[in-house]
Amino acid sequence: MWLASYALRAETVEMDNPSRGEAVCEDRSGNQVIRLSDVAVVRDGRAVLDGVDWVVEQGQRWVVLGPNGSGKTTLLRVAGMRLGPTRGVVEVLGERYGRIDVRAVRRRVALVSQSVLRELRPSLSTHDVVLTGLYGALEPWWDSYEPSEHEQADLLLAGAGLAGARNRPFGVLSEGERQEVLLARALMGSPELMLLDEPAAGLDLGARERLVERLADLAADPEVPPMVMVTHHVEEIPSGTTHAMLLASGRVLASGKAGDVLGSMAVPACFDAHVLIEAIGGRWYARATR
Repeated sequence: MWLASYALRAETVEMDNPSRGEAVCEDRSGNQVIRLSDVAVVRDGRAVLDGVDWVVEQGQRWVVLGPNGSGKTTLLRVAGMRLGPTRGVVEVLGERYGRIDVRAVRRRVALVSQSVLRELRPSLSTHDVVLTGLYGALEPWWDSYEPSEHEQADLLLAGAGLAGARNRPFGVLSEGERQEVLLARALMGSPELMLLDEPAAGLDLGARERLVERLADLAADPEVPPMVMVTHHVEEIPSGTTHAMLLASGRVLASGKAGDVLGSMAVPACFDAHVLIEAIGGRWYARATR
């Protein structure tokens, strides 16, 4: 298999990999947003993650790519301190898992995922869905909001091109519109880290492209905090992505600068497929070679 043969070679391949930063003498810990060291997550005797080393720094935009069951969502849950490791060190925003109240860290990390979507009441107005992102709440009556905060929610909706949907029930929006609203909701809380779990899953071509363009705009904005997105498809990677990781069977196959990783033979090895990966206009595309 491609994966097995590539893994034998991967031990000797360096891709300017920030996950190996601990071997460098320069102390850059103050710039680190996520640091995982030898992290494993074991469930029912199976390693969902196994020996993961990873560092995300300020200003970086990451994509985590891999096939179904590779551990991508588990990695995000660990990085958001929503799941503890079976083994290893997890530090997020300068706080180490096991030494702090993880709820305080979770409030500083925005998670955009289908699990959040399912928890929101469909009859909530689109405005209220965004507004509740300020405190990570599920209902607007849980907290009090200032007029300026209502205005901020409306500005974020306008930035997503959904100003006209302010009073529409969240549940009647299209899949693409709901993903845009979830992004606006995530930004409402002024997070220090954004985690996106397959945000384009289930979208049609038009909705996917609109979302990818929106993500590219966010990636280009220096005011937006570090971002990590997981996906199965290179076509969903927005321009402006700076770094990439490939996961296969819970292990890091390659990690480093996006161009080095995505342009290497590690991608077809990761998916055990004969594909050609091309970069066109800042986007990545894949096609079968036979």
